[in-house]
Amino acid sequence: MDDCFERGLLRKVEPSRTKSEQSLLQARDWLYEAEKNLEAEAYRSALSSAYLAVFHSARAVLFRDGVREKSHYCIGLYLQRYVEENALEAEWPMLFDRIRSVRHADQYSFQAKPTAEEVQAGIDLAGRFLDRMERLLRESRGMF
Repeated sequence: MDDCFERGLLRKVEPSRTKSEQSLLQARDWLYEAEKNLEAEAYRSALSSAYLAVFHSARAVLFRDGVREKSHYCIGLYLQRYVEENALEAEWPMLFDRIRSVRHADQYSFQAKPTAEEVQAGIDLAGRFLDRMERLLRESRGMF
């Protein structure tokens, strides 16, 4: 993670409860869109929307802490800090990286279209991830 800061992929900014709350609202909107895309059998769009729900959930933590990202990869590394502080279970940064990798592969490779089951699993993960990031924000550092 230090390398992410040194390379400017993460940078310190003014902490913002407002931006953190707005990012959580964005996450809820993306999660809703993911569900609607799944219903419409737009599986790739649903998967991308589920990822964006996870991304904005994690980003809420960064905004609250006064960190701005320029790399989605570095967000997972940043969340690892909370694992090291025993404020977050190790599964969450790993799940962030997993859905980030799935979305990246879908967007940039020629792989097969995801199945409805795979997309539903991604949406379920996004919902759990959002709930866990909201709880992390309430429990840690006293801003929520």
